[in-house]
Amino acid sequence: MIYRLKHRTTFKYAQPVTFVYNVLHLKPRDLPWQTTRNARLTITPEPAVLSEQPDFFGNRTTYCTVQEKHQIMQVLMESEIEVRKRPVMTQQGPAWDTVMNALQGDSSLAGLDAFQFCFDSQGVQRNTDSETYARPSCKAGWTTHEVAIDLMHRIHAEFEFDATATNVYTPVSDVLKNRKGVCQDFAHLMISCLRSVGIPARYNSGYIQTAPPEGQARLAGADASHAWIGVYCPVNGWLDLDPTNDKPANEEFITIGWGRDYQDVSPVAGVLLGGGKHSVLAEVDMIPENEFSQSQQQQQ
Repeated sequence: MIYRLKHRTTFKYAQPVTFVYNVLHLKPRDLPWQTTRNARLTITPEPAVLSEQPDFFGNRTTYCTVQEKHQIMQVLMESEIEVRKRPVMTQQGPAWDTVMNALQGDSSLAGLDAFQFCFDSQGVQRNTDSETYARPSCKAGWTTHEVAIDLMHRIHAEFEFDATATNVYTPVSDVLKNRKGVCQDFAHLMISCLRSVGIPARYNSGYIQTAPPEGQARLAGADASHAWIGVYCPVNGWLDLDPTNDKPANEEFITIGWGRDYQDVSPVAGVLLGGGKHSVLAEVDMIPENEFSQSQQQQQ
Protein backbone atom coordinates (compact mmCIF):
# COMPACT_ATOMS: atom_id res chain seq x y z
CA MET A 1 0.00 0.00 0.00
CA ILE A 2 1.08 3.55 -0.77
CA TYR A 3 -0.48 6.37 1.23
CA ARG A 4 -0.58 10.13 0.99
CA LEU A 5 -0.56 11.37 4.58
CA LYS A 6 -1.42 14.89 5.70
CA HIS A 7 -1.47 15.92 9.37
CA ARG A 8 -2.37 19.54 10.12
CA THR A 9 -2.41 20.92 13.69
CA THR A 10 -3.72 24.45 14.24
CA PHE A 11 -3.21 26.34 17.51
CA LYS A 12 -5.34 29.43 18.18
CA TYR A 13 -4.54 31.69 21.13
CA ALA A 14 -6.67 34.30 22.90
CA GLN A 15 -3.59 36.47 23.45
CA PRO A 16 -0.33 36.89 21.52
CA VAL A 17 2.37 34.25 21.94
CA THR A 18 5.93 35.55 21.93
CA PHE A 19 7.93 32.32 22.10
CA VAL A 20 7.32 28.63 21.31
CA TYR A 21 9.61 25.62 21.63
CA ASN A 22 8.12 22.39 20.23
CA VAL A 23 9.19 18.77 19.90
CA LEU A 24 7.42 17.06 17.00
CA HIS A 25 6.91 13.37 16.25
CA LEU A 26 5.26 13.59 12.83
CA LYS A 27 7.70 12.00 10.36
CA PRO A 28 7.21 8.23 9.89
CA ARG A 29 10.06 5.86 10.72
CA ASP A 30 11.73 3.82 7.99
CA LEU A 31 11.25 0.15 8.89
CA PRO A 32 11.69 -3.21 7.13
CA TRP A 33 8.00 -3.01 6.13
CA GLN A 34 7.69 0.77 5.75
CA THR A 35 9.48 3.34 3.60
CA THR A 36 8.94 7.10 3.60
CA ARG A 37 9.27 8.33 0.02
CA ASN A 38 9.12 11.99 0.98
CA ALA A 39 8.12 14.12 3.94
CA ARG A 40 7.56 17.86 3.97
CA LEU A 41 7.08 19.87 7.16
CA THR A 42 5.63 23.40 7.00
CA ILE A 43 5.35 25.55 10.13
CA THR A 44 3.66 28.96 10.24
CA PRO A 45 4.99 31.36 11.50
CA GLU A 46 8.37 30.27 10.17
CA PRO A 47 10.63 28.93 12.95
CA ALA A 48 13.80 30.78 13.87
CA VAL A 49 15.42 27.40 14.62
CA LEU A 50 14.48 24.06 13.02
CA SER A 51 16.43 20.81 13.36
CA GLU A 52 15.88 17.06 13.20
CA GLN A 53 17.61 14.19 14.95
CA PRO A 54 16.58 10.78 16.32
CA ASP A 55 15.33 10.65 19.89
CA PHE A 56 16.37 8.02 22.45
CA PHE A 57 14.15 5.41 20.80
CA GLY A 58 15.30 6.17 17.28
CA ASN A 59 12.15 8.03 16.25
CA ARG A 60 12.48 10.87 13.72
CA THR A 61 12.12 13.96 15.90
CA THR A 62 11.90 17.61 14.88
CA TYR A 63 12.80 20.46 17.22
CA CYS A 64 11.59 23.96 16.41
CA THR A 65 11.64 27.42 18.00
CA VAL A 66 9.25 30.19 16.93
CA GLN A 67 10.17 33.67 18.15
CA GLU A 68 7.71 35.73 16.08
CA LYS A 69 4.65 37.12 17.89
CA HIS A 70 1.49 35.32 16.75
CA GLN A 71 -2.00 34.20 17.76
CA ILE A 72 -2.34 31.36 15.26
CA MET A 73 0.26 28.68 14.66
CA GLN A 74 -0.03 25.85 12.17
CA VAL A 75 2.07 22.70 11.81
CA LEU A 76 1.55 20.75 8.57
CA MET A 77 3.25 17.43 7.77
CA GLU A 78 2.77 15.93 4.30
CA SER A 79 4.23 12.50 3.56
CA GLU A 80 4.11 9.68 1.05
CA ILE A 81 4.65 6.27 2.61
CA GLU A 82 4.89 2.76 1.19
CA VAL A 83 3.74 0.03 3.59
CA ARG A 84 4.37 -3.64 2.84
CA LYS A 85 3.16 -6.88 4.43
CA ARG A 86 4.93 -7.76 7.65
CA PRO A 87 6.61 -11.14 8.22
CA VAL A 88 4.34 -13.86 9.59
CA MET A 89 5.20 -14.56 13.24
CA THR A 90 5.16 -17.96 14.86
CA GLN A 91 3.56 -18.39 18.28
CA GLN A 92 6.44 -20.64 19.36
CA GLY A 93 8.88 -19.52 22.03
CA PRO A 94 9.65 -19.76 25.74
CA ALA A 95 6.86 -19.58 28.31
CA TRP A 96 5.75 -16.05 29.15
CA ASP A 97 6.79 -16.30 32.82
CA THR A 98 10.43 -17.02 31.92
CA VAL A 99 10.99 -13.96 29.74
CA MET A 100 11.72 -11.42 32.48
CA ASN A 101 14.43 -13.57 34.10
CA ALA A 102 15.97 -14.33 30.72
CA LEU A 103 16.19 -10.63 29.85
CA GLN A 104 17.96 -9.82 33.13
CA GLY A 105 20.94 -11.83 31.91
CA ASP A 106 20.70 -10.85 28.24
CA SER A 107 23.38 -8.33 27.20
CA SER A 108 22.47 -8.33 23.50
CA LEU A 109 21.13 -5.13 21.92
CA ALA A 110 17.73 -6.75 21.38
CA GLY A 111 17.61 -7.95 24.97
CA LEU A 112 18.63 -4.60 26.44
CA ASP A 113 16.13 -2.79 24.23
CA ALA A 114 13.29 -5.08 25.35
CA PHE A 115 14.26 -4.96 29.04
CA GLN A 116 13.70 -1.20 29.28
CA PHE A 117 10.02 -1.72 28.43
CA CYS A 118 9.41 -3.89 31.50
CA PHE A 119 9.15 -1.00 33.95
CA ASP A 120 6.91 1.90 34.96
CA SER A 121 6.83 5.10 32.91
CA GLN A 122 5.15 8.46 33.32
CA GLY A 123 1.92 7.39 31.65
CA VAL A 124 1.87 3.66 32.45
CA GLN A 125 2.41 2.11 35.85
CA ARG A 126 2.38 -1.52 36.89
CA ASN A 127 -0.23 -2.26 39.57
CA THR A 128 -2.12 -5.12 41.18
CA ASP A 129 -5.39 -4.30 39.38
CA SER A 130 -3.70 -4.54 35.97
CA GLU A 131 -2.01 -7.78 37.01
CA THR A 132 -5.32 -9.20 38.21
CA TYR A 133 -6.98 -8.31 34.90
CA ALA A 134 -4.11 -9.86 32.91
CA ARG A 135 -3.95 -13.17 34.82
CA PRO A 136 -6.77 -15.02 32.99
CA SER A 137 -4.73 -14.61 29.79
CA CYS A 138 -1.56 -15.97 31.37
CA LYS A 139 -2.05 -19.69 30.91
CA ALA A 140 0.69 -22.08 32.04
CA GLY A 141 3.16 -22.77 29.23
CA TRP A 142 1.78 -20.07 26.92
CA THR A 143 4.23 -17.83 25.09
CA THR A 144 4.15 -14.02 25.26
CA HIS A 145 2.60 -14.11 21.78
CA GLU A 146 -0.32 -16.25 22.98
CA VAL A 147 -0.82 -14.24 26.17
CA ALA A 148 -0.86 -10.93 24.29
CA ILE A 149 -3.31 -12.15 21.62
CA ASP A 150 -5.73 -13.39 24.25
CA LEU A 151 -5.44 -10.17 26.27
CA MET A 152 -6.06 -8.10 23.14
CA HIS A 153 -9.27 -10.04 22.42
CA ARG A 154 -10.51 -9.51 25.98
CA ILE A 155 -9.85 -5.76 26.04
CA HIS A 156 -11.63 -5.32 22.73
CA ALA A 157 -14.64 -7.32 23.94
CA GLU A 158 -14.91 -5.86 27.44
CA PHE A 159 -14.16 -2.15 26.94
CA GLU A 160 -16.25 0.47 25.17
CA PHE A 161 -14.82 3.04 22.75
CA ASP A 162 -15.95 6.42 24.07
CA ALA A 163 -14.16 9.59 22.96
CA THR A 164 -15.75 11.60 25.78
CA ALA A 165 -14.75 9.33 28.65
CA THR A 166 -11.04 10.21 28.95
CA ASN A 167 -8.30 12.69 28.08
CA VAL A 168 -4.57 12.36 27.42
CA TYR A 169 -3.86 12.38 31.16
CA THR A 170 -6.41 9.75 32.26
CA PRO A 171 -4.62 7.09 34.36
CA VAL A 172 -4.87 3.39 33.56
CA SER A 173 -6.66 2.77 36.86
CA ASP A 174 -9.61 4.93 35.72
CA VAL A 175 -9.78 3.20 32.34
CA LEU A 176 -9.80 -0.20 34.04
CA LYS A 177 -12.50 0.91 36.47
CA ASN A 178 -14.84 2.59 33.96
CA ARG A 179 -14.20 0.21 31.02
CA LYS A 180 -14.29 3.11 28.54
CA GLY A 181 -11.75 5.07 26.53
CA VAL A 182 -10.02 5.55 23.19
CA CYS A 183 -7.07 3.93 21.42
CA GLN A 184 -4.49 5.63 23.65
CA ASP A 185 -6.25 4.34 26.78
CA PHE A 186 -6.55 0.78 25.50
CA ALA A 187 -2.88 0.79 24.50
CA HIS A 188 -1.84 2.10 27.93
CA LEU A 189 -4.05 -0.47 29.65
CA MET A 190 -2.65 -3.39 27.67
CA ILE A 191 0.92 -2.23 28.28
CA SER A 192 0.24 -1.92 32.02
CA CYS A 193 -1.24 -5.43 32.11
CA LEU A 194 1.69 -6.98 30.25
CA ARG A 195 4.37 -5.18 32.26
CA SER A 196 2.58 -6.06 35.51
CA VAL A 197 3.12 -9.77 34.76
CA GLY A 198 6.72 -9.27 33.57
CA ILE A 199 6.24 -9.04 29.78
CA PRO A 200 7.95 -6.17 27.90
CA ALA A 201 5.52 -3.90 26.07
CA ARG A 202 5.86 -0.55 24.30
CA TYR A 203 3.54 2.15 22.96
CA ASN A 204 3.25 2.63 19.18
CA SER A 205 2.03 5.87 17.63
CA GLY A 206 0.89 6.41 14.07
CA TYR A 207 -2.16 6.10 11.87
CA ILE A 208 -4.60 3.46 10.62
CA GLN A 209 -6.48 3.43 7.34
CA THR A 210 -10.18 4.21 7.74
CA ALA A 211 -13.00 3.94 5.23
CA PRO A 212 -15.85 6.45 4.74
CA PRO A 213 -19.44 5.23 5.15
CA GLU A 214 -20.59 3.19 2.18
CA GLY A 215 -21.65 5.40 -0.70
CA GLN A 216 -20.16 8.54 0.83
CA ALA A 217 -17.04 10.48 -0.08
CA ARG A 218 -14.07 10.60 2.25
CA LEU A 219 -14.24 13.73 4.41
CA ALA A 220 -11.13 15.91 4.41
CA GLY A 221 -9.36 15.96 7.76
CA ALA A 222 -11.64 13.32 9.29
CA ASP A 223 -8.94 10.75 10.12
CA ALA A 224 -6.95 10.83 13.36
CA SER A 225 -3.77 9.66 15.02
CA HIS A 226 -3.86 6.09 16.30
CA ALA A 227 -2.16 4.07 19.03
CA TRP A 228 -1.41 0.38 19.45
CA ILE A 229 1.16 -1.69 21.34
CA GLY A 230 4.24 -3.80 20.71
CA VAL A 231 4.90 -6.91 22.79
CA TYR A 232 8.32 -8.56 22.89
CA CYS A 233 8.36 -12.19 21.72
CA PRO A 234 11.85 -13.71 22.19
CA VAL A 235 11.78 -15.85 19.02
CA ASN A 236 10.18 -13.28 16.68
CA GLY A 237 11.02 -9.90 18.14
CA TRP A 238 8.30 -7.26 18.46
CA LEU A 239 4.68 -8.17 17.68
CA ASP A 240 2.42 -5.13 17.10
CA LEU A 241 -1.18 -5.54 18.28
CA ASP A 242 -4.14 -3.15 18.18
CA PRO A 243 -6.59 -3.74 21.05
CA THR A 244 -8.93 -1.02 19.75
CA ASN A 245 -9.58 -2.97 16.53
CA ASP A 246 -8.66 -6.44 17.83
CA LYS A 247 -6.04 -7.30 15.23
CA PRO A 248 -2.30 -7.35 14.59
CA ALA A 249 -0.86 -4.30 12.83
CA ASN A 250 -0.64 -4.83 9.07
CA GLU A 251 -0.29 -2.78 5.88
CA GLU A 252 -3.22 -0.61 7.01
CA PHE A 253 -0.99 0.94 9.70
CA ILE A 254 1.60 3.72 9.37
CA THR A 255 4.13 3.81 12.21
CA ILE A 256 5.42 7.17 13.38
CA GLY A 257 7.38 5.81 16.33
CA TRP A 258 7.33 4.12 19.70
CA GLY A 259 8.22 4.72 23.32
CA ARG A 260 7.27 3.82 26.87
CA ASP A 261 3.89 5.59 26.60
CA TYR A 262 2.10 8.45 24.83
CA GLN A 263 4.32 11.11 26.40
CA ASP A 264 7.38 9.77 24.54
CA VAL A 265 5.82 10.07 21.08
CA SER A 266 3.08 12.69 21.28
CA PRO A 267 2.72 14.41 17.87
CA VAL A 268 3.34 17.92 19.23
CA ALA A 269 4.67 18.85 22.69
CA GLY A 270 6.45 21.90 24.01
CA VAL A 271 6.33 25.15 25.94
CA LEU A 272 5.23 28.69 25.11
CA LEU A 273 5.13 32.20 26.53
CA GLY A 274 1.80 34.03 26.48
CA GLY A 275 -1.29 32.85 24.67
CA GLY A 276 -3.79 32.59 27.51
CA LYS A 277 -6.66 30.26 26.70
CA HIS A 278 -6.15 28.42 23.45
CA SER A 279 -7.67 25.75 21.21
CA VAL A 280 -6.03 22.95 19.25
CA LEU A 281 -7.48 21.43 16.08
CA ALA A 282 -5.88 18.33 14.55
CA GLU A 283 -6.88 17.27 11.03
CA VAL A 284 -5.55 14.08 9.44
CA ASP A 285 -5.94 12.61 5.96
CA MET A 286 -4.56 9.13 5.23
CA ILE A 287 -5.44 8.47 1.61
CA PRO A 288 -4.52 5.28 -0.31
CA GLU A 289 -2.80 6.09 -3.59
CA ASN A 290 -5.62 4.60 -5.71
CA GLU A 291 -8.17 6.95 -4.07
CA PHE A 292 -5.82 9.90 -4.47
CA SER A 293 -5.38 9.13 -8.17
CA GLN A 294 -9.16 8.83 -8.65
CA SER A 295 -9.82 12.17 -6.95
CA GLN A 296 -7.18 13.81 -9.17
CA GLN A 297 -8.81 12.40 -12.29
CA GLN A 298 -12.26 13.59 -11.19
CA GLN A 299 -10.94 17.09 -10.59
CA GLN A 300 -9.47 17.13 -14.09
